[in-house]
Amino acid sequence: MSEQNRAAQRAVPEQLERVLATEVSLRSRLRHVAVGLAGGCGAAMIAVLWATEPHAPPPHTQAVFGGLIAIGLAWAVFAGWVLSRRRPLFARDRVLSARIALAATVVTALAGVALAAVRGSTADLVATATGGVVFTAAAMLTLVRARHHRRELLRLRDALRQDAS
Repeated sequence: MSEQNRAAQRAVPEQLERVLATEVSLRSRLRHVAVGLAGGCGAAMIAVLWATEPHAPPPHTQAVFGGLIAIGLAWAVFAGWVLSRRRPLFARDRVLSARIALAATVVTALAGVALAAVRGSTADLVATATGGVVFTAAAMLTLVRARHHRRELLRLRDALRQDAS
């Protein structure tokens, strides 16, 4: 097979290239820089707060600090991963970010409900549980939409590649 034929088979169809251009645009990359900075700075601020406490915080406070640092680092690592890719991800980044958001939301909601059950009134528990359910449902919806968008992009890519053949 000649070099031109191999290059033609690897080439991205023009219509798909236009659809994916937004994934590699400057605006998209700057959004990911902002996400990475927010996650990294948030994790660093909590780590500094924790490290500068004159006395060791209670174990449950240490667990919360550790969880918040982990969430911030997850966003920073995610942004670094996306920014290190030099080609379209076909919405794989959307699916991964939706998973991170869902995990963070579930953990936060469960911790809030547990805290409200131990220390709050029944009204506090109901309000916290309701908020947790609403935010978890929103995160789940975001994950479903991200998966759907990825499937559509992959379907479009495959259809356009078949048409180009």
